[in-house]
Amino acid sequence: PIWHFSRSPRLPYSSLEIAQPIVQATMGEEIQEETELVEEEEVDEELQEGQEETAEEEVGNVDESAVVAKLREVYDKEFVEVRLPADVVAEAQDVWTAFINSASSREAAGEAIYAALFDSAPSLQSLFKTARSVMAMRFMNGLNSIISAAASPSALKVQVETLGFQHLDLEVTVPRVVIFRDAIIDLFTMEMGARFTSKAKLGFLALLNYVGGAYIYIRREYAVRIKIINRSWRTANNKSADFMDAGAEGEEGEANEGEGEETQEETAKEKQGGAAKGNEVKAARASGEAKNSNNMKVPTTFNEMFMFNGAVMGFGQSTWMNIILDQFDDIV
Repeated sequence: PIWHFSRSPRLPYSSLEIAQPIVQATMGEEIQEETELVEEEEVDEELQEGQEETAEEEVGNVDESAVVAKLREVYDKEFVEVRLPADVVAEAQDVWTAFINSASSREAAGEAIYAALFDSAPSLQSLFKTARSVMAMRFMNGLNSIISAAASPSALKVQVETLGFQHLDLEVTVPRVVIFRDAIIDLFTMEMGARFTSKAKLGFLALLNYVGGAYIYIRREYAVRIKIINRSWRTANNKSADFMDAGAEGEEGEANEGEGEETQEETAKEKQGGAAKGNEVKAARASGEAKNSNNMKVPTTFNEMFMFNGAVMGFGQSTWMNIILDQFDDIV
C-alpha cells in the first residue's frame, strides 16, 4: 500500500544509541585523566610536606647542635632561651633522678653536693657563710629546679633568672663557674659510674655553663640599675650604704667606668643642689619666713615629705599612710 512506503525504514541503531558509547568513552577518559591529575597533586603535596618537615627537622637539629656547641664553655655575652636536644635533656634528668634515689634522703643528696663543692674548691669556701645544712638544701633545690625545667626553654630562663637575682651580692666569675661545674661533674662521675653517660654529662655541662653565664650577665647588666635604685632610696631617706655597694669598687669592670663617671657627676650635682637648698632654708630662716610656718619642721626625707603631703590633704591621722611607707621600703 501507498501508506506503507510513506514511512521511512527503521535503521538498525539510532544516532543516540551510536553516540552514547562515544560520549561515555570520552567522559571516562576525562575522569581518568582528572583522577590521575588529583593523585599526582596529592603525591606532590605529600612530597612537599615531607620535604618541609625534613627541612624543619634539619634546621632544628642544626640549631640544637649550635646551642650545645656554644654551651660547652661558659657563655655570658647574652641571656636568652636555649633549647637543648631532647635526648640530652632526658639523659640528664634520668641521672639526676637516679642520684636522688640512690641517696638515703634529699638532705643526704644535698650534703654530698655541698661536700663536693666545699672540698674541691678551697677558693670558694669564703662564700659559704650560711649554715652547712641550709646551704646543702639550697644547692639541692637549686639544681633540682634547673634540671626539672631543662625541657622548657621559657621555664628554664625564668628559673635561672630568678636564681641570678638571688646571687647579685656574689661576685660570680667564669673561673668560679668552671670550678663549681667541674666539682658537680666529678661528683656524678664518681657516684653514678657508667650510668653517667656521655649525653648526660653533656646535658649537665651545658646547663651549668648556661646558669653560670646567666649569673654573670645578670650581675653585670642588672646590678648597676639596682644599685642606682638603692642609692636613690638611701639618699631620699638619709640611709647608710647596704650590701649592694659594699666592696663595689673594682668589681664592675671597664664596661661600667662610664656609668661610674656619670654617677659621680650626679652625686656632685646632688651635693650642689643640696647646698643650694640649704642656703635657701638659711635665707628663709634669716628673713623670718620659717617662723611664720607655725614652727613646722621642714621635710628632709621621703617619709617626712610623704607624711607632710598627707597631712595637707587631710590624711595626717590615717594609719594606712605609714603602712604604705613600709611597703615602699620593702619593695626597694
